[in-house]
Amino acid sequence: MSQEAPIPHGLPKERDAGPFDPPRDITRLREARPVSPMAFPDGHQGWIVTGYDAVRQLMADTRFSSRQDIGVLHVPYEIPGLPVVTEPSPVEPGLFIAMDPPDHTRLRTKLTGAFTVKRMKMLEEHIVDIAERQLDHMARLTPPVDLVKEFALPLPSLVICELLGVPYGDREQFQVNSVRFLNKELPFDEKIAAYTEMNAYLSELVTRKRAAPGEDILSDLARHDDLAIEELTGIAFLLLLAGHETTANMLGLGTFALLEHPEQLAELRADPDLMPGAVEELMRYLSVVDIVYRYAAEDLELGGETIGKGSSVVVSMLAANRDPRRFDNPDTLDIRRKARGHLSFGHGVHQCLGQQLARVEMRAGFEGLLRRFPTLRLAVPADEVKLRTNMQIYGVHELPVTWTETAR
Repeated sequence: MSQEAPIPHGLPKERDAGPFDPPRDITRLREARPVSPMAFPDGHQGWIVTGYDAVRQLMADTRFSSRQDIGVLHVPYEIPGLPVVTEPSPVEPGLFIAMDPPDHTRLRTKLTGAFTVKRMKMLEEHIVDIAERQLDHMARLTPPVDLVKEFALPLPSLVICELLGVPYGDREQFQVNSVRFLNKELPFDEKIAAYTEMNAYLSELVTRKRAAPGEDILSDLARHDDLAIEELTGIAFLLLLAGHETTANMLGLGTFALLEHPEQLAELRADPDLMPGAVEELMRYLSVVDIVYRYAAEDLELGGETIGKGSSVVVSMLAANRDPRRFDNPDTLDIRRKARGHLSFGHGVHQCLGQQLARVEMRAGFEGLLRRFPTLRLAVPADEVKLRTNMQIYGVHELPVTWTETAR
């Protein structure tokens, strides 16, 4: 391993190698030094991990902590108006993504039954129906249309609202606030305002469900007397945010990637049985949750480097999923690839709770879209598609598409 790689200053953000590939500096870093020091904008000397084996090892080791209340978690990019953080921040109740066992375990185990493979299989037919209804809506429109607005965002939003018991009529409020909260370039006080507004809405909702539970996941949680309203609100925030933002971006960016790889698209149209594997490959290839963070709770060794206690660690899932030491020709989209083992749903105790739901939604979404719109194509040049380089979950802001015959 070379020690000659220059130490990056802040996280490279621009997709200068193309809309689907890691920034060139990230790729160079992975090849030269998969566990590398990194200078953060606030002066903190932390680390960035880009190699597959190192990322997997780190994610499985809870000494690389997810907690924000034991040390200062530094941010690898500039946030306008972010106050200088010198003390650990208290973890918001219910946000188990920012907890370690046993606190994490206590909250997460209350949800595992809601997202089992068996339960998702039972829901599959219903999710296909929701996808078909949304495609019916899109087929009635006059192209060009924005695929994100008309299909990629509504499908997972409809599903997660129904599962959680959130009125779909309220979607505009939480979708707008989700986008504001996840925007890296928005001033800090505006991000906090969006978070506060979402929490106020969800707090009122779970309070109503505790008083009069229905047949939905939030009602099931509200029946647990040992969960405070604040914890229920935090859990609801996580599930709602993750439940529509991630899959929506995979459907939008995944469609863009398939349209830009026509030979892969043709294979998938010709043989729909390839869809489950294609979904895994798109997950690997695109890695919309491209960055996660950890904090070294003690001095730790990783990939031949010593990471000192108190270090903030940036974990590049996108770079790891493109590591040639793990995947052959990793920068090639290959729907026949056996891509299981990708890290797009995470690894270890924080592996994505809703991954089976996401798989069902993506299979239903892509299959329906390709079948119903056989002549689907971009309505603008590919380099005019607006990329979400400013967001914490990657994707496209809009995907203008068109077609030339009546959708069936």
